[in-house]
Amino acid sequence: MPPTSTPSPITDIVRSRYSVRKFLPTPLSPSDIRGVLEDAQAAPSNCNTQPWTVHVVSGAARDALSKELLKADEEKRFSPDFSFSYADFGEGTYIDRAHNHAATVYQSVGISRSDQASRYAHARENLEFFGAPHAAFLFMPAFGDGVRAAGDIGMYAQNFLLSLTARGLGGIPQTMLGQYADTVREFLNVPKGLKLLFGISFGTADTTATVNGFHMGRAPLEQSVVLHDTPGVLNEQ
Repeated sequence: MPPTSTPSPITDIVRSRYSVRKFLPTPLSPSDIRGVLEDAQAAPSNCNTQPWTVHVVSGAARDALSKELLKADEEKRFSPDFSFSYADFGEGTYIDRAHNHAATVYQSVGISRSDQASRYAHARENLEFFGAPHAAFLFMPAFGDGVRAAGDIGMYAQNFLLSLTARGLGGIPQTMLGQYADTVREFLNVPKGLKLLFGISFGTADTTATVNGFHMGRAPLEQSVVLHDTPGVLNEQ
């Protein structure tokens, strides 16, 4: 196919994707789920290792796992395979973006900064998959420091999310699901050698939910791109 400067439908798909935080309970068709998985499988990977192992839960399995996750959270049985802390963002740009993200989400559902109980309750909706009928858990092998395999999982997940968007569906990648790796591994009978990076809840977005009524913005290109002998790019609007 010859190169073209005309945007293709993929441009609309990429720019319209957003993280859904309230789903309708209606299960997706088997053909839609298979199609999403086949699109995700087409992701590139280092040396074509395809290091992803993906467990999808639906129906009774989804409900039972949600109960186990909520119980693990209540008992503070955190078991992340990979660290996560807001403190790692340091001071300045990254933590400012994270704080803005949290403020935007809580504002959309009418939760004030001082209402810690409501914030905690809202965070626990992650463990109920935000009402989604399906959730996918993305596992990876422990190759070296894990960075390249994790990068491959990220590309797989982006294919997964864009495929959902292309079908008029939605999803949300959730770091919080990875905070209970042992609980998930035990429930799904996953070998210890596979590490849980994160999960994706997916289904049909509830378009009447206020929490789905906003899309987080992105920084201008000037804040993330440095051009070398590539004139004119940042002058375009």
